[in-house]
Amino acid sequence: MTETDSWRNELEPSVADEVRLIVDAFAAREKGEGRTGSGKRGGGRRGGKGGGGKDDESPIVPVMDEEDHRLDYMYYEGRLLVREEYLGRVLDILQHPDEATLRRREPAQIRPVIAGVVLLTLDRTAELTAPLAAQRVDDALGRGIATPDHVLTVAGNTGGCPATEPEEVYSGIEPYPSVCRDNGGEGVLIYMADTGLLAHPEHGHPWLAGVRPGDPADVDTGDGQDPIPPYTAHGTFVAGVTRCLAPAADIIVTNAFAIAGSTLESDLVPRLVHALRRGVDIFHLTIAAPTRHDLPLVAFEAWLRLLRQYKGVVCVVAAGNSGTRRPSWPAAFSEVVSVGALGNDWRGRASFSNHGGWVDVYAPGRDIINAYARGRYQCHVWPYKDDIRHFYGMAKWSGTSFSTPIVTGLIASRMSRTGENGQQAAAALLAEARCHAIPGVGAVLLPECSGDHHACARECACDRRCHHHPGCG
Repeated sequence: MTETDSWRNELEPSVADEVRLIVDAFAAREKGEGRTGSGKRGGGRRGGKGGGGKDDESPIVPVMDEEDHRLDYMYYEGRLLVREEYLGRVLDILQHPDEATLRRREPAQIRPVIAGVVLLTLDRTAELTAPLAAQRVDDALGRGIATPDHVLTVAGNTGGCPATEPEEVYSGIEPYPSVCRDNGGEGVLIYMADTGLLAHPEHGHPWLAGVRPGDPADVDTGDGQDPIPPYTAHGTFVAGVTRCLAPAADIIVTNAFAIAGSTLESDLVPRLVHALRRGVDIFHLTIAAPTRHDLPLVAFEAWLRLLRQYKGVVCVVAAGNSGTRRPSWPAAFSEVVSVGALGNDWRGRASFSNHGGWVDVYAPGRDIINAYARGRYQCHVWPYKDDIRHFYGMAKWSGTSFSTPIVTGLIASRMSRTGENGQQAAAALLAEARCHAIPGVGAVLLPECSGDHHACARECACDRRCHHHPGCG
């Protein structure tokens, strides 16, 4: 077994399939662009916890946890995110030229990401992987000054969403949860960072009328391809779930995760900074990632500091699907609303859902039904790998990707009903959810329309007298 192939042999088959898809997709992008990212990649390779094993053709390195043989995290080789105030000391520690010299000779090696954080491309002559370079900085300055450029993903058991591949349903089936018949969410603008929006999503899905891509590049072109590419229609599905709970909300869906449902921290954060200009009420992010030493994402942390200047704006994030207590980022930030998933009976936590004190609330996330592409889909994850499924515009899907838009929809609906801003509406809903938490699970929010206030969620969670939802009675 070589260092390069260690993750392929040690990971669970379903996780290995997801990781392979991401690694190969980044390799294909690099080959298509004729470059290796912004600047030069670093040199040496190491196996195990410190450096992982990487494919020579891909810049993405999956790092294994040596103790339990699970995926620890994934990163882009040869790059570090550095807190700008420490940049001079970091360059000295890594034996790079000083900042002035580097900016003059190799300006592409230092790229701004957000105020206070820069992306440093390592000098290949240093023969350092990104984790080993980060470790040198840790040893000298402490943790959290420099981190690898982590991969953030909507992929399944690698830590993100969804938990399953899309499943077939009968043609003409209704969404589940159903479409509310009210004006919930009216006047609320939701920005969804996801995999884009199918062209003309309202065709066959009237509840998606008016949902729009951020710009022409945010259109998801997977509908009509044969087979339907992995992660196609993920963003459309997520928007559809939110629209069922908040049918009048204004929703922008962006193709932030265009590379096998994934992106890099250094690419996502500038996009989110730009989105602040749109006057967004709710930021909705269906991505998750474990990180090196479970440290916060430094660039995203800087974005949250910037977000505080925008009064009332709330950020809702999926908790991820590794079924673990380990923090997943950005959901583990205290400033966001992190959403886990309930199972089919809406009483217990879904087996795939991440959990722990860092998860704020749980909502239904198993067997959700909503808008999808049309055509033939070839499964890519064990044990269904290579199976063929046929879709007619709707699908059943599971994951915290799909419990999260329920919470976003409920926040938007409450905002339009009460006049509260996003943070106020989220705080009120979370207070209710905590008051009626399910023992052994946590705070729970269940789908309800803004005109339906018979306290169904409270009865389901506590008194068990409700007959409107699965498992209640």
